[in-house]
Amino acid sequence: MAGAGGGGCPAGGNDLQWCFSQVKGAVDEDVAEADIISTVEFNYSGDLLATGDKGGRVVIFQREQENKSRPHSRGEYNVYSTFQSHEPEFDYLKSLEIEEKINKIRWLPQQNAAHFLLSTNDKTIKLWKISERDKRAEGYNLKDEDGRLRDPFRITALRVPILKPMDLMVEASPRRIFANAHTYHINSISVNSDHETYLSADDLRINLWHLEITDRSFNIVDIKPANMEELTEVITAAELHPLQCNVFVYSSSKGTVRLCDMRASALCDRHAKFFEEPEDPSSRSFFSEIISSISDVKFSHSGRYMMTRDYLSVKVWDLNMESRPVETHQVHEYLRGKLCSLYENDCVFDKFECCWNGPDSAIMTGSYNNFFRMFDRNTRRDVTLEASRESSRPRASLKPRRVCPGGRRKKDEISVDSLDFNKKILHTAWHPADNVIAVAATNNLYIFQDKVN
Repeated sequence: MAGAGGGGCPAGGNDLQWCFSQVKGAVDEDVAEADIISTVEFNYSGDLLATGDKGGRVVIFQREQENKSRPHSRGEYNVYSTFQSHEPEFDYLKSLEIEEKINKIRWLPQQNAAHFLLSTNDKTIKLWKISERDKRAEGYNLKDEDGRLRDPFRITALRVPILKPMDLMVEASPRRIFANAHTYHINSISVNSDHETYLSADDLRINLWHLEITDRSFNIVDIKPANMEELTEVITAAELHPLQCNVFVYSSSKGTVRLCDMRASALCDRHAKFFEEPEDPSSRSFFSEIISSISDVKFSHSGRYMMTRDYLSVKVWDLNMESRPVETHQVHEYLRGKLCSLYENDCVFDKFECCWNGPDSAIMTGSYNNFFRMFDRNTRRDVTLEASRESSRPRASLKPRRVCPGGRRKKDEISVDSLDFNKKILHTAWHPADNVIAVAATNNLYIFQDKVN
């Protein structure tokens, strides 16, 4: 495995140059907590990009049509719709505040002119419909143009209402609210390949829902012990298989992944496959259990592989081999010697996500100092890039970054001691077809693309 950053940037076997495209968000030094981005997700076509934040808002960006006068410029993403998805609530029975932060957004495949997405906070999942309106009806019989009701006795003739064009309006309306099914905080939602069901996971349970039914769900995994003092692990992430609607996986805080088949039984308390890498006894330390906790699990688009992210590395597993991963990529191994201070400032509990590119040939995940990492699975090359406003000139090439773990620092290298651990890339997304990536850095959303000559 290459070191902390190669020359060319991986994305599907060819060395290509990534360049800056756009940045969304305010430049303020003092960032409001509510503006911090908490999830990023492209839809199935990649034409829409949704972000959720800690203030419970969802912002959707739409890709503009490519400009014929500038054939090499890709369509930019501009704000399409903004709406308040969740509000802060209070659970009076448990005297518990439920914050409005959007934990996850998942798009549904488009079936008609409207778009649908699921968004969730800690307790409640909502199905939103996003639709366009560019016409309005005029010429009502029972009300005036300003909306006031007319006196029926004064109506002497019937009119046929007509549709007139109006400025485009994008409406977001909640179509379903799935509530009261999770005792603990929801960490994952995943839409099934049958497009009818989806799962939601919290720390101890996974539920299966039908998109049309809000008043009941089926509990398919329950790891809660009879005595909570015997609790040894929690569920950290869950995802349904992209092709087989009966298969799903869930990861745990012990660094293991269980694959379950819903055809086997109604309650999937017995897994079909168990993925765990044997621990090297020589490297065991006080932090071993903490850093082995899996923060994200993602199936490849082909359904053949899955990727898991723990604190220091990202691993690719073949679903046909449970004993060990087929690939292990070190994300920031230089932090191993700093685990003590990272434990004291709680950074060791940060939950980094990971994502695949369209052909499953490259993977991306975040790090600290607004760095993010890319790994080419074919050439085994990797690169460290930075989301920064300093390189935010249009089409400015991203310069690979290198971190010096210690000792003498070379030119262009960054000392591990000078990394800013308050700047972290937890959420990233890769366009399903093109080399376009979205990277959330605190309250800013950076969009990068490959440099077309």
